[in-house]
Amino acid sequence: MKTKSTFSILFWINTSRAKENLADLFVRITVNGKRVNLSLKEKIPVDQWDIQKFKVKGSSKQAKQINEYLDATRNQIFQSYIDLKSSGGIITAQTVKARYLGEDEKFPTLQELIDYHNEQTKHVLHYDTQRHYKTSQKYILEYVKKRYKTKDYYLRDLNYGFVIGFENFLRSYTPKHPQPSISNNTIMKHIQRLRKMVTMAFHTEWIERDPFVKFKTKLVKTDRDFLSKEELEKIEKFSSPLNRLNVTKDLFIFICYTGIAYGDIMELSEKDVVKGQDQNLWIQTRRKKTSTPIKIPLLPKALWVIKKYENSELAQVNGKLLPRLSNQKMNSYLKEICQQCKIKKNLTSHVARHTFATTVTLSNGVPIETVSKLLGHTKMATTQIYARFLKRK
Repeated sequence: MKTKSTFSILFWINTSRAKENLADLFVRITVNGKRVNLSLKEKIPVDQWDIQKFKVKGSSKQAKQINEYLDATRNQIFQSYIDLKSSGGIITAQTVKARYLGEDEKFPTLQELIDYHNEQTKHVLHYDTQRHYKTSQKYILEYVKKRYKTKDYYLRDLNYGFVIGFENFLRSYTPKHPQPSISNNTIMKHIQRLRKMVTMAFHTEWIERDPFVKFKTKLVKTDRDFLSKEELEKIEKFSSPLNRLNVTKDLFIFICYTGIAYGDIMELSEKDVVKGQDQNLWIQTRRKKTSTPIKIPLLPKALWVIKKYENSELAQVNGKLLPRLSNQKMNSYLKEICQQCKIKKNLTSHVARHTFATTVTLSNGVPIETVSKLLGHTKMATTQIYARFLKRK
C-alpha cells in the first residue's frame, strides 16, 4: 500500500501579538503533520480578517491587493511543492519553504552518505561486511519512508530522536519472509553501522553535530553453543547412507579441530598446507573477514579429513582442499545430523568454531592468548567470551 504525503497551505494572522488592532500576516505550510510558519511582512486590521475564508474582507483597493498577494503566494508555494515532488527531492515543510524562498542550497542527504560510504569502503571492507551494510542501509531508508513519508532525509536534520525512532522501527519490524523478529543484538549492529556512516559524515564536515552523543548501545550477553567432549564424539562416530550428510559431518569435524571459519575453509587449497618449524603440517592463511593471518597446527582428525578428500572429485573439481558446500545447506544438513545423534543444540558451522575454542583448546589447557591467535581474533575480549563459559562449567 502506497503512502501519500499530505500538504496544505494556510494563511493566518497572529492576533495574540496585535498592536493597535493590527496583526502580522503569516502563511503556514504543513507536510505530513509537520508545519512551518513564514511571515509575509504585512499587517492586517484584526476586524477585517475573515477567519473562515482566510483572506481580507471587503472590496477596497487595499483588500484586493492583499488578497491577490495571498493568491500569488499560494500558487508559488504550491508550485515549489510540485517542483520538489517531480524532481524526487525531499518533501518536508522546511524544504517547501526553502524552495519558495530560493534558499534550498544543496545539503547532503542520507542516500548521498550511503553512496559515498559504499564507494569509499568498497576496496576496504570484505564482501560479507559490505553485504551487512547494505542490509542496514535498506532498513534505514525503509524507516525514513515510513516515518517521514519521503525517499530521502537531510543529514542536517539527523538528531537523537531519529536514532531512537530507527531503533523502535527495527524492534517492531515484521520481516516479509518467514523469519523471526530482529533480535536485540542484531538491531544494535544495524545502529552501529548507521553510527559509523554518520561519524564519517561528521568527520567530513557534512554535519555539525553527532546525533549519537547521548545514545548507548544495549547489547545483551548471549550464550554461545559448543559441543561437549561426549557430543563431539557422537558426531565423529556418525555415519549415513546419504553422502551429503557424511560430507557435512567431515566439514564440521574439520572446523572443530582447526577453528577455521566456514568461509575460510571453503577457500583452502594445497598451498595453504605448509610444514612448520616442528616439522609437522600447519595451515597458514588469512581470514577473509579481517585479513588477519592465522597459523593452525593440523591435528590428526583434521588431517584425516584432508586425506579423505585428497583425490576426491568433490574437492579437486574446485581446486580446493575440501568439498564445496554452501553455508545454508551445511547448516540445514547439520540439523539432520543433530537429530539423528540426539543432540539438543542448534548445530551450525559456527558451533564447530566455538567447540574448537572451548572443548578442543581451552579445556585442554591451551593458553587463551594462543587460542586468540589460532582463531584469528583481533581483540582478546572476543576470545574471553569462551573462557567465561569454562569458568561457569
